[in-house]
Amino acid sequence: MALNVSFRCLTMVAILFFATLQGTLGEVECERLSKDTCAFAVSWEGKRCVLEKRVKRSGEEAYTCRSSEIETESEKGHIETEECIKGCGLNRKSFGISSDSLLEVGFTQNLCSPRCYQNCPNIVDLYFNLAAGEGVFLPKLCASQGENARRQTSEIKSSGIVAPGPIVHSPQTFEAVELTNEPAVAPSPQF
Repeated sequence: MALNVSFRCLTMVAILFFATLQGTLGEVECERLSKDTCAFAVSWEGKRCVLEKRVKRSGEEAYTCRSSEIETESEKGHIETEECIKGCGLNRKSFGISSDSLLEVGFTQNLCSPRCYQNCPNIVDLYFNLAAGEGVFLPKLCASQGENARRQTSEIKSSGIVAPGPIVHSPQTFEAVELTNEPAVAPSPQF
């Protein structure tokens, strides 16, 4: 009889353990990830995780993983594999999310390689959207390796994103001046 009660208790503990384990495995929370698993992860809500670094007053570096506002429909609750990190030419200690790496031909070659492009949908989805934000279609960029890849990279650089210019202050208003690549045109004289 004591053996039967012990077996029931053990069974209940095992069921509770596995139910809890299943819930925690499916619910990736960026804020609970370490610096070694944060970059390129996606929370269970579909928000991309970003690694941030700050320096404490003591000079010690502190890392924090947090949810970004960037969402994805696919790959919810996903921690990127080491195979994809290496195969796509990424670094696990990447900070934030940026399209800057698309400007590097070596990175683009890794991203477009079959090892990455065909096997790492989370990373491809991220960079597909980052490229689209710059006005570049990633499959076209991947198809145009070599000399054309450099041209595509220059298109990213000149994609119409204009760096903010100096701010002109006047007593009543504040106005931002936008810099463009167009030549300055002198105003026509008014008679």
